[in-house]
Amino acid sequence: MSSYKQQDIKKITTHQLQEMKNRGEKISMLTAYDFSMAKIIDGAGMDVILVGDSASNVMAGNETTLPITLDQMIYHATSVVKAVKRALVVVDIPFGHYQGSSGEALRSAIRIMKESGAHSVKLEGGSEIKDSVLRILSAGVPVMGHLGLTPQSIYKFGTYTVRAKEEAEANKLIEDALLLQECGCFALVLEKIPAELAKKVSSQLQIPVIGIGAGPDVDGQVLVMQDMLGINKEFKPRFLRRYADLHGIITHAVQKYIRDIKARDFPNQDEKY
Repeated sequence: MSSYKQQDIKKITTHQLQEMKNRGEKISMLTAYDFSMAKIIDGAGMDVILVGDSASNVMAGNETTLPITLDQMIYHATSVVKAVKRALVVVDIPFGHYQGSSGEALRSAIRIMKESGAHSVKLEGGSEIKDSVLRILSAGVPVMGHLGLTPQSIYKFGTYTVRAKEEAEANKLIEDALLLQECGCFALVLEKIPAELAKKVSSQLQIPVIGIGAGPDVDGQVLVMQDMLGINKEFKPRFLRRYADLHGIITHAVQKYIRDIKARDFPNQDEKY
């Protein structure tokens, strides 16, 4: 049994995350998209809750993250924020709402912060979105970066395979990571890159680095809730560890409910007024 004891922190802030990195405490991060699940995850002691544009896949059934709109992201974020008492809430700015101009990026970030009550936003990309990052930060909105596999660029890459395996792309990733830190990002997500590269980036950066498919030598880990809980059975990447089989549990419960109705066993005498 682990002897690890979680720090008794009433409210996680960007400052708290930096202190966690400084003292070598790993950061836990998980996605949530609705009030009920966010309440459970927050109550369990999660450090960071990401309202990810992965809602496009797991909530709306889209093939990619691209179709989800800013209004939809704000809807999900608002639901999550209502449930959260401890965790820092980060919201993805969706595709098409920050790449075009820094002004649009700022308007998108302000809408998310004002309308949902979230604590920060996340953007994918490096030097190509520098102006957007700086503009958002200038308004006092905390920004989390995201490098490596960037799902919003899926049609550019054409595949979800591991990124930055070649020297040129690896070097650019390191440069972009340092740039995002210099701009003022409070943390960085590295997705699906070689573990040694992630270790190198994390050791070079002062800000926390959160990995997903980036090995153990980063400052924290993030997974999509539906994947981690075994609700989504189709997604089976190497980096995913399933901590439950909710797909099986829910299926069994629903089937029993159907059987009880068909057998006229539900509701019984004790379940009626």
